[in-house]
Amino acid sequence: MRVLEILPLIHGILYVSLQSALLTGLFLERRRETGGLGKAGNPSGTSSGALPRVSVVVPVHNEESRLPALLEDLAAQDYDGLEIVLVDDRSSDGTAGLLSGFAGGRDNVRVVCLKENPGPNHKQYALERGLAVAAGDLLLFTDADCRIGPAWAGAMAARMGDPRVGATIGPVFKSWPGGQDRLSFGSAVLPPEKAGGFLYSYQCYDHVVRFVYLAGAVGLGAAGGGFGNNLILRRAALEAAGGYAAVPPSPTEDAALISLIRSSTDYRIRAVYGARTHVYTKPETSWKALINQTLRWNNGGLFSPEIVTRINYTILMLTITVCTLALFLMPLYPKLWPMPLAQFIVMLENTLGAVCIARGGRWKGRGTETRSSLPPLFWLRELLVMPFYMTLMTVLGFLGVKTTWKETTMGPRA
Repeated sequence: MRVLEILPLIHGILYVSLQSALLTGLFLERRRETGGLGKAGNPSGTSSGALPRVSVVVPVHNEESRLPALLEDLAAQDYDGLEIVLVDDRSSDGTAGLLSGFAGGRDNVRVVCLKENPGPNHKQYALERGLAVAAGDLLLFTDADCRIGPAWAGAMAARMGDPRVGATIGPVFKSWPGGQDRLSFGSAVLPPEKAGGFLYSYQCYDHVVRFVYLAGAVGLGAAGGGFGNNLILRRAALEAAGGYAAVPPSPTEDAALISLIRSSTDYRIRAVYGARTHVYTKPETSWKALINQTLRWNNGGLFSPEIVTRINYTILMLTITVCTLALFLMPLYPKLWPMPLAQFIVMLENTLGAVCIARGGRWKGRGTETRSSLPPLFWLRELLVMPFYMTLMTVLGFLGVKTTWKETTMGPRA
């Protein structure tokens, strides 16, 4: 009986210790990033002219309302020799016309038009077709609903100066919609009356905390995920892993790709968060849409085709779930108190990491300025809600609840 009484304390200590190790990995990655860059933001000992050719690959599907903003940002990139590969995945709106108009008169733009897409992950198939025509030694990815600064391509390429690095993960933030800092995402942006509400603020917090986990795991040598809308690969690393066709079908193809490179090659995975590497994405406009997105991401980890990623992510989610449920059981079993306390300490650590990542992320372009996702506030409300939200996602995932992406229904494992 005595053993059962001290189990919650042991559990809490282990949970906080693991989170502290993850935070250590996060700061190790920051040191590696700053140590590997020269004063000009290029890899030590190189110049911008020595950097290899970069191909940006962007799959799009019915993105007429959001695509113009990204195309403007791509046109403004200051990286010499940048190739832009745009994959039109069976769009039925005005996307094809936008892509055609953008490509006209630009020798560095290639448009791939798909009339059929067998799936099972349609985005994964579209990316494979785009990569087949890309000529760059470095392959850079983003999405149609994102905004990027003019130095983005060069900044991400600079992080690939070490030939041992096969992939680099960059941060993705929700753009903060305050005054002059608001970015336009076309008609898809949140209406002003909702932009400052909890739906939006929670997404901001959630997105940065996710990068805390991603970058921390990378720092500890256990990379198992990444943001596919801010990711750069070395072509040689992709080929060493068997090519993009070797990536197993997954609801989160970006995480599956990172896991494949880590587990099947000798190349290293890095994570960076210098201000010029930031990507900004639009918020979801309803809780239903946010839950669908989060559940799809969560399922990608819980049912990852790569066993190490699946085990690590499942342990993390079950730990969060157990600590959250212990809070409800405390009136009956008061000695469970170390578990909810550990959860709170862990979320404080996550918030510290999130603020360190997001602060200082500011860039200007074409009269528009944006700042990092987190305002200079301590977000106690979001910190307290996140464990309950992720517990719900874990329960729904194990119950087999399906998600949708671009009008496609996806089960937990595909």
